[in-house]
Amino acid sequence: MKKFWKLAATAAAASLLVTACGGGDSSSDTTAPADTTPAASLDVKAAVVYLGVPDDKGWTYQHEQGILAAEKELGIEIKRVENVLDNADSEKVFEQLAGEGYQVIFATSFGYGAPMAKVAVKNPTTCMQWATGAKFLLTKDGGGEFATFDDVPKNLGTYFGAAEEARYLSGIAAGKATKNGKLGYVAAFPIPEVIRGINAFTLGVRSVNPTATVKVSWTSTWFDPTKEKQAAEALLDSGVDVLAQHQDTTAPGVAAEAVGAKWVGYNSDVREAAPKAFLTAPTWNWGPYYAKTIKAVAEGTCPADEYYGSMADGMVTLADPSDLVDADAKTMISEKAAAIIDGSFAPFTGPINDQDGKEVIAAGEKADLGALLSMSYFVEGVEGSPKG
Repeated sequence: MKKFWKLAATAAAASLLVTACGGGDSSSDTTAPADTTPAASLDVKAAVVYLGVPDDKGWTYQHEQGILAAEKELGIEIKRVENVLDNADSEKVFEQLAGEGYQVIFATSFGYGAPMAKVAVKNPTTCMQWATGAKFLLTKDGGGEFATFDDVPKNLGTYFGAAEEARYLSGIAAGKATKNGKLGYVAAFPIPEVIRGINAFTLGVRSVNPTATVKVSWTSTWFDPTKEKQAAEALLDSGVDVLAQHQDTTAPGVAAEAVGAKWVGYNSDVREAAPKAFLTAPTWNWGPYYAKTIKAVAEGTCPADEYYGSMADGMVTLADPSDLVDADAKTMISEKAAAIIDGSFAPFTGPINDQDGKEVIAAGEKADLGALLSMSYFVEGVEGSPKG
């Protein structure tokens, strides 16, 4: 998930509206570990590479909860490698892990894609799994920095989830909470993943507040509390009264609380960071995916598909809305969540126009996965440039 700002275009609802802290006032994880302990450990060596450290309370923290859940379910110990920058130097890390006999390696950042693919080619018996990636970005006809391969290695899979579903729901909470119709979004890099989230949030906001606007501030960071707080403060100074974010710190929430504004977090339920501002947060449940994939490798199979989880399968979740979200908004969120889960609604269902008024999704049509993974435009209501 990093350094791709240069890419141009490349079961009931209530049970899934779970929180990382069970709706309480303190944070824990959103993962639901298996209740049973396996009779024997699997005979498999697994490793995970982290961009940061698990105590960031953000992206890496939530992956760690999934890894812990997988360890508990499978009875194994998974090797962690922390603080690995997602650039060309990460290739050495993947190469070393493959050389040490790790049969499955998980890479939890977007920028690990090309380095991991290069190692996959040289180590065809090692199962490589790339988080937030898309295979077309690796091929020569896909365009972008990763476009160096004729064919994607057969031992490389990708995994991510439809965070846009929870982003849309969080937008409903934000759209109902704003008093002046001016919202802000502290954003990392102008890549499809982040653009998609901003758009989904805005569509949710405008579903309940049709004239509201969402002003975007790009920080070119994933984890920089100082810079992200400064961006949040600038948005608040411009008049916005609700903030959302796509970074791994709680700095925007702290900034919002300081001036009496509201806040939508991300990755995990960290309401304790700014309890007087927190509305809700799109969150992740990685545990089932990690356990399932490691089991497959232990049985001799490398999942090489492009896994895209959802609210329906539990990978994407929404933190329980706080008491700052009114009853009407909670009801609307619950009803829309049910529609998302049963497939009768998708956030990117037309008619949808871009911020210049041009129709990008026709009435009644739903954006397919390819369109989502390559999204490069802002929808109506977003203020700012999708190019950063």
